[in-house]
Amino acid sequence: MPAALMVAYPAGDGAHFDRDYYVATHLPLVRRAFASQGLTDVAGYFPDASGDLLAVAILTFTDAARRDSALASAEAAPVFADIANFTTASPIPMPMTVA
Repeated sequence: MPAALMVAYPAGDGAHFDRDYYVATHLPLVRRAFASQGLTDVAGYFPDASGDLLAVAILTFTDAARRDSALASAEAAPVFADIANFTTASPIPMPMTVA
C-alpha cells in the first residue's frame, strides 16, 4: 500500500520561507535523494491565504517500509540540512498511509 510523508511548515513566530528556492532547489533535491528509495511523487503546496501554514510538502512512496528507510538513509542528510536554506520554520513531519 502506498505511503506518504506530509511535511507542514508552520507560520508562527515570524518564520521566513523562500518559495523560489524551495521550488527550484529543494524539491528537486528531494526527488534526486529519494528516487531510488521508492519515492513516486513529491509536490509542494502553498496556502492561497495567510494562515497557520507557510507551505506543505507531500512525498509519496511505494510503501511505508521504503518511506521509513529513505528517511533514515544517508541520502536524507543533505535533504534535512537544506531546510535551513529556505526557511526558519520548524517542519512538522507526518507519516501517512495513502488510501
